[in-house]
Amino acid sequence: MLTSMLMLLCCSVVDAQEANPSGTKERAPRKAKRYLETGGERKLEVLYKTTPEGDLHLDLFYPTANRTAKCPVIVYTHGGGWAAGSKMGAGNASFAKVFKQLVEKGFAVASVEYRLWKKGGKVSMRDCVIDSKDAIRYLSKHSSDLGIDPMRVYAMGDSAGGQIAQMLLLSPPDSLPGDPDLAGVPFNMVAGVSWYGPCDFEKTDLFNHDDRPGFRDRFGPRILKPDSEPAEKLALYREMSPINYLTPDSPPLLMIQGDGDTTIPVKHAYYMQDKAEKLKAPVEILIVKHAGHNWRQADGKTPIEPSRDEIIERTVKFFVDHL
Repeated sequence: MLTSMLMLLCCSVVDAQEANPSGTKERAPRKAKRYLETGGERKLEVLYKTTPEGDLHLDLFYPTANRTAKCPVIVYTHGGGWAAGSKMGAGNASFAKVFKQLVEKGFAVASVEYRLWKKGGKVSMRDCVIDSKDAIRYLSKHSSDLGIDPMRVYAMGDSAGGQIAQMLLLSPPDSLPGDPDLAGVPFNMVAGVSWYGPCDFEKTDLFNHDDRPGFRDRFGPRILKPDSEPAEKLALYREMSPINYLTPDSPPLLMIQGDGDTTIPVKHAYYMQDKAEKLKAPVEILIVKHAGHNWRQADGKTPIEPSRDEIIERTVKFFVDHL
């Protein structure tokens, strides 16, 4: 058993080293068994940015079929309330099924690490979005070495990561600059999918799933910093609301939301759809009946409809349709 464990560790380190002919900076994988397993080439723990809170990395998984010299890339941002989770989420059951199918269709997948909010800390939701945009800028800047097409970038995320994915998709590429070394690096967003992600923070009643009195804004404080002035609050809420970036020329967005979700209520999908219809913007919504957050059964017993596998199928089809 000891020999097997040593062989696994050695293979993990070799995987990171051999998959890095471009010279981009990587660190040795921490827990190889948690990474997305596609059976194809991958670059793990690629350093894309250094922040006051530490280094940030991404994992890049290449197509296992239909690979081109410059691959379209899907950027995945994990959920966790902007305060938890990790890029290892790409290897979780539902996402692994999505991404394994997409790499077979010719997509690369980049799973992104971003800074996390902590109560009383200096990191806000804005930093989560900026970091994720910087990850795309890094991929674009090093696109020749990495074999990535910066003009064919897609976004996907769940929950908090769904909001980040919407921001990546809808906000202008040069907005929300972060690392000066990555500022102004061009890229083009093609399409995106949000699983149970919020679209608006200014309209706080969208989070009040049952319209109960005395409702308190759960996530708004994660947008603000400890030293934020009251006058800044509205501007910051609006800046972090993807719906405010929606235009008739926006890239296509698919929002999938559960009608029994009490964390990110289905109101968000309907609200985005309503604005999209008024603007004639390309937004589709898929409402999952009996589904709570993370596609759990809302009442603990009634099967969700469409099923989890059908949600995965619809997600994959949306990306392929916009390839």
